[in-house]
Amino acid sequence: MTSELIDDAIPHADPIAIFESWFALAQESEPNDPNAMALATATPEGLPSVRMVLLKGHGPEGFVFYTNFESRKGAELAANRHVALLFHWKSLRRQIRIEGSIAEVSTAAADAYFASRHPLSRLGSAASDQSRPLPSRQVYLDRVDALQAQYPDGDVPRPAHWSGYRVSPKAIEFWQDRDHRLHERRRFIADGAGGWTSSLLYP
Repeated sequence: MTSELIDDAIPHADPIAIFESWFALAQESEPNDPNAMALATATPEGLPSVRMVLLKGHGPEGFVFYTNFESRKGAELAANRHVALLFHWKSLRRQIRIEGSIAEVSTAAADAYFASRHPLSRLGSAASDQSRPLPSRQVYLDRVDALQAQYPDGDVPRPAHWSGYRVSPKAIEFWQDRDHRLHERRRFIADGAGGWTSSLLYP
């Protein structure tokens, strides 16, 4: 009855290559933001904290996102550099969990990505005291307008506290939805020598 499911099992292979394949399919099938991922951090007291961010780079070295280092997540990342990521692609009935630690991207990489953003996005980031109390939305918009008057082309310099992190994966788990909850799961663990071990998990 279930023999046809075996052929589609997630293989033991390079998990980065599997991610690339799944991500490429998500870019074709997801209605918007296929690069959206949940980023889980913890406070210094060990309380969990999670929010959505956007993947802006990926490869064997890790998974890159950008943020304001003075935001709530920036403070949490400064205190605890262990994180978890979650991609969920409903159109594919798939999810990927990634666990690892962060390191800052280079200044050159941060500058290049910031310069590639839409001018209003650059102005919005520079005007924002992210995660801090805001008296009214108009206060924020006025700050954006003031910066736009100063930098009419949107070429505001990248703030020193706005940069990126690369998550170096220590574990990657792939999950494929199946009918009647006969799901597939495979978890990869970095072996410390550039390779990976893996095992199937009960759904």
